[in-house]
Amino acid sequence: MDAVTIDPRRIIGRYTLHALSHVGRFSYFFQEMVRSLSEWRIWVPRTFQQAEHIGYGSLFIVLLTAGFAGAVTALQAGYQFQSNLPVYIVGGLITQSIVLELGPVLTALLLAGRIGARYAAELGTMRVTEQIDALESLGRSPASHLILPRVIAGTVMLPALVIFADLVGVLSGYVFSLIGKLQISGAGFSYGARYFFRPWDLGYSMIKSLFFGLAISLVPCYVGFTTKQGAEGVGRATTAAVVSASVLILFLDALLAQWLLSNA
Repeated sequence: MDAVTIDPRRIIGRYTLHALSHVGRFSYFFQEMVRSLSEWRIWVPRTFQQAEHIGYGSLFIVLLTAGFAGAVTALQAGYQFQSNLPVYIVGGLITQSIVLELGPVLTALLLAGRIGARYAAELGTMRVTEQIDALESLGRSPASHLILPRVIAGTVMLPALVIFADLVGVLSGYVFSLIGKLQISGAGFSYGARYFFRPWDLGYSMIKSLFFGLAISLVPCYVGFTTKQGAEGVGRATTAAVVSASVLILFLDALLAQWLLSNA
C-alpha cells in the first residue's frame, strides 16, 4: 500500500477558507440585524417575551449557583487562611471574588448552556424544517422576528441576573463565614468588605456581564441560523454553540481582566 502523505499546506488552507467563510456569513448576519433595528414594532414585543424567558426562567438556578459559590468561597477561605493577617481581610476577599469574577463568569457559563443551547436548537430546527425560508418568502425579515429579540434580551438580562447573583453570593459568603472556622464576626466581615470595596468594581462587573450576554446570545443565534444537514446538523449546532460561547466567555474574561489592570 502506498504511504499516505499529509500536506500541511492543504490543511492550513482548508481551515483558513473555512474561517473566512464564517467571517463573511457572520458579517452578513450582523448587517441584517442592524437593518432590522428600524422594525421596532416587530422586535420590541418579542424582546420582552424572550427577556421573561431568560430572566424569570433562569433566576432560580442562577441564585442557587451563586449561593453555593459564595458558600464554597467562604469555606475554602477558612481552610486556606493560615496567616497573621487581620481576619477582616476575608470579607474583602470574598466580596471581591464574587463581584469581580465568580458572579459574572458563573452566571454567563450557566446561561451559555441553558440559553445558548436553546437558541441554537430553536433556530436550527426552524432552518432545517424550512420555517425560516417560509418567513423570507413572505417578505418578512428573520432578523427582526427571530434574531434581534433574542440577542437584545440576552444582552440586557444577563447584567440583571448578575446583580442578583452578586447579592446572593456575598450574602451566602457572609453567612458561611460566620458559621465556619474563620472566627470572624459580622462587623469584621462588613468592615473588610467596605474597606476593600471600590465603586468601579460594580461597573466592571456590569461591563463584563454585558459582553458575556452579547456572546451567549449572538454566537448561538448565528450557529443555529446557519445550521445544515437536518437533525444531525441541529445536534452539532447545539453543541458547537455552547462550546463556542463558553470559550468566548473565557477569552473575554481574560481580555477584560487585562483591561481592568491597565486602567486600575
